Amino acid sequence: MTAIAPLVDPFARPIQYLRVSVTDRCDFRCTYCMAEHMTFLPKKELLSLEELDRLCTAFIGLGVEKLRITGGEPLVRKGIMTFFEGMTRHLQSGALRELTLTTNGSQLERFAQPLADCGVRRVNVSLDTLDDEKFARITRWGRLPQVLRGIEAARAAGLRVKINVVALKGFNEDELFGITDWCAREGHDLTFIEVMPMGDMSEETRLDQYWPLKDLRARLAERFTLTDLAERTGGPARYVRLEETGQKVGFITPLTHNFCESCNRVRVTCTGELFMCLGQEDKADLRAPLRASADDALLVEAIRDAIARKPKGHDFDYSRQTVSGQMSRHMSHTGG
Repeated sequence: MTAIAPLVDPFARPIQYLRVSVTDRCDFRCTYCMAEHMTFLPKKELLSLEELDRLCTAFIGLGVEKLRITGGEPLVRKGIMTFFEGMTRHLQSGALRELTLTTNGSQLERFAQPLADCGVRRVNVSLDTLDDEKFARITRWGRLPQVLRGIEAARAAGLRVKINVVALKGFNEDELFGITDWCAREGHDLTFIEVMPMGDMSEETRLDQYWPLKDLRARLAERFTLTDLAERTGGPARYVRLEETGQKVGFITPLTHNFCESCNRVRVTCTGELFMCLGQEDKADLRAPLRASADDALLVEAIRDAIARKPKGHDFDYSRQTVSGQMSRHMSHTGG
């Protein structure tokens, strides 16, 4: 595929990384992410799998090289493997360098091998505790053994697994070294994510759960020698190496560290809304141009117009921010 003119934002950053939500639905109800009794979107508002293919193909034609599929839980979307199978052609042509996904792991036992067959080489798995009872409590509907079997299936299929852990004060503080040691033994990369204390989650007060990663990092440094790494994966994580184990550990701190300078990412929701920045409310509707014409000219024009408005950096204002499962999930699972 020949890109006529690649996407470049007003600050000369090429847009090479696209995150696409394929569903708002999830088979868990994590307390920091969703209310237990969610009302999900009507099916007609969601982009069809064919529309998702068209949209991603248009972005790839404009220079996107890395595609991350998210949700909700992407693997609960009916027929989702046909979408992954479709994206394989862009990997084979060389236009797309990486196809990956963020998942809660619940469906990996079933889908790990088919994903690997489609060219997926690594997955991010959200896993906040290795304690069965605590896992059931925080996910409400999830069960830890199912996720661990999924992670094992991913490894057996040759997929690299990165574990994303949301740091939650009073919940998984006591598991810091247990999770770190487990990832070292299993050969998984590990990233800690600061919880976003946004909005009102009814019975869960996220401000009480806020555990600054500078405190978590300081605790790690009591036991390990931490060496800062220059490595970046296109996402917002900063990485260190634990010298005693050799493992790589990432930190994503949207509250306490501004990671905008090198941002090459945009995000599309399952309804076709393009967010140029996770911390700004500005968005563009891509569903209307997708559905207005079988030709992609209107879609490409809408994408270009939106990228021309991409801001230099984010500006979170928690006093006015309200949380939806979608935004909360994307901020919590933003690992590169």
